[in-house]
Amino acid sequence: MAPSVVLLFSLFGVLLGQGAVQISIEDCCKDGQKRGNDIEDCSSLPLISESTTCRIVQEQCCVTVLEDNMCTTGINMAKDQGACDSLFTNTCETKTTKMCCDCCLLGKANQEKGLPCDHNLSVGYQCGLVSRACCVDGVPDNQTASTGQTEWKCVHRCTGNNTCLCSKGYKLKPDRKSCEDINECLLGISNCRVGERCINTEGSFRCQREISCGTGYELTDTNFCKDIDECETGIHNCGLQFECQNIHGSFRCLPKVKCGVGFIQDALGNCIDINECVSQTGPCHRGQICINTAGSYICQRNSVNCGRGYHLNEEGTRCIDIDECKGPENVCGGHGCINQMGTYRCECESGYIFNSISRVCEGNQVYPLFLLWDTYVNECESNPCSQECANVYGSYQCYCRRGYQLSDIDGMTCEDIDECALPTGGHICSYRCHNTPGSFHCSCPVAGYNLAPNGRSCQDIDECVTGTHTCTVNQSCFNVQGGFRCLSFECPNNYRRVGETAARLERSDTIRCIKSCQPNDIACVLDPTHSVSHTFISLATFREFTGPEEIVFLRTTVPAYGSYHLGSYDVKFDILEGNVENAFDIIKRIENGLYVGVVRQVKALTGPLTTVLKLSMRNLTAQGDSSQNIINVHVFVSEFWF
Repeated sequence: MAPSVVLLFSLFGVLLGQGAVQISIEDCCKDGQKRGNDIEDCSSLPLISESTTCRIVQEQCCVTVLEDNMCTTGINMAKDQGACDSLFTNTCETKTTKMCCDCCLLGKANQEKGLPCDHNLSVGYQCGLVSRACCVDGVPDNQTASTGQTEWKCVHRCTGNNTCLCSKGYKLKPDRKSCEDINECLLGISNCRVGERCINTEGSFRCQREISCGTGYELTDTNFCKDIDECETGIHNCGLQFECQNIHGSFRCLPKVKCGVGFIQDALGNCIDINECVSQTGPCHRGQICINTAGSYICQRNSVNCGRGYHLNEEGTRCIDIDECKGPENVCGGHGCINQMGTYRCECESGYIFNSISRVCEGNQVYPLFLLWDTYVNECESNPCSQECANVYGSYQCYCRRGYQLSDIDGMTCEDIDECALPTGGHICSYRCHNTPGSFHCSCPVAGYNLAPNGRSCQDIDECVTGTHTCTVNQSCFNVQGGFRCLSFECPNNYRRVGETAARLERSDTIRCIKSCQPNDIACVLDPTHSVSHTFISLATFREFTGPEEIVFLRTTVPAYGSYHLGSYDVKFDILEGNVENAFDIIKRIENGLYVGVVRQVKALTGPLTTVLKLSMRNLTAQGDSSQNIINVHVFVSEFWF
């Protein structure tokens, strides 16, 4: 019976409220300013309206207040302390404060040296305003205003008659000389596409994807995801013995030393011999055994010693009994013949007895007792037999200890019986049978198994229980037949994990991630996937696959006899990915009035093999799909049948 996993899920739909109260843009901005003064996180403000424009106004007004306050702090520090060394740029907030502090110090330095306050240094628009304000020793209302200027001079361009013009992306301030940035995002005049977010910049704006590009990619100026070449940028971690190869979203470390034919390279660059006798199916012809060598293998004729009464089968793999009674020779000389395993016996007619030494029927002659006594000789005293001898009247009989048999040639020498080659030899040991003089012993694979107390079966070692695994504290150990796996899982974005990380995973354990959306993330709310789960199962290589084996059970709380047209749920189960060789299927049935999805193995798989069955459990209503759960079943197929 194959191991199985049982999972329980509750399916439900997501209902969204309809209708919203209209709020003005000014109210949205006031709410953002208030939250900025309260030093709240501007990127995750609670929505006061379903309007996308209101959300943008909220965030931009909040950011503006925060930046004004941070810049004012920097200017005051430059005026009061004359230094900005206590500020570090390890956070975004400190970076803005330090910039305004440094720029104010620059303006004060120009004033002390008698240099003009309107310098032409390319320090940026905001830094230039702060520098000029501090140069004329006038404290600005905020970091974008400059006061106390004593002469009429345009900040951007002058057209004569004291008329100033601003560059593209700016507008004149009430003083008719200074320019301030136009917030295209706030005014709704950007050209950002659906799925992009408008971010205001000095004199312009940029559109940013609302969904990140993911690991190994960067966002370009044209708002497309571009692969990061870790090899070219030097941010890989390949050692000196490896060369970096860039792939989409990541990179690979390839060993500089290449292995020859018959070898495979491990993760550290070492060349490991390939055991062709195990990795290939039938590399040698019938009647030959495969012997692995370094980088190759050889085929050697099977030299099995069958012993008396047996001969090799056509494949040369085991010994089978010889039926002496059906042979061309009349072994019993006209008497009855009875075949036995490895020998035969004659049923002698009246007046004859069977001689177990010569194995023929002899006449039953009677001799006087005194004559027998006079001629009695104990032949066993001369040790004619190689092992045991039994003296009988007029002769002797050799016999062998357990594990040996008499030779057909002389009837006195004991030859070893190769138990591993007998008709039942293939089933004596679970893994390998080794013949020894007079006996045999069984062995198990080098790693992952112990020999059972019966000396024949192989028992799996649970490395997770014995503590012989190599998993780190951030990984969970899962025992598989013949080994173990170190597993670690992270929930996707907008999902949170249920429960703690276990140091050891059982077959019935499940790691589950439940959807957890941010208050303003409408795309997350509309995503039909309610949960993403991981479960695990270890399977053996089937020696004799007789029929489908049920391995995973997906139990729901959905009643099977509800009225579908009145809004009750129905469930649909699918295998989305990982069905190697179509070895698995999934069926739906009813147990205790509830729907159950049953994953079955319908075809034998030869290990070692690892696959992840991605299962979908969709919740259906009369209106169509409502929600779904994703279940990833990690299947580990061992190399052996035990």
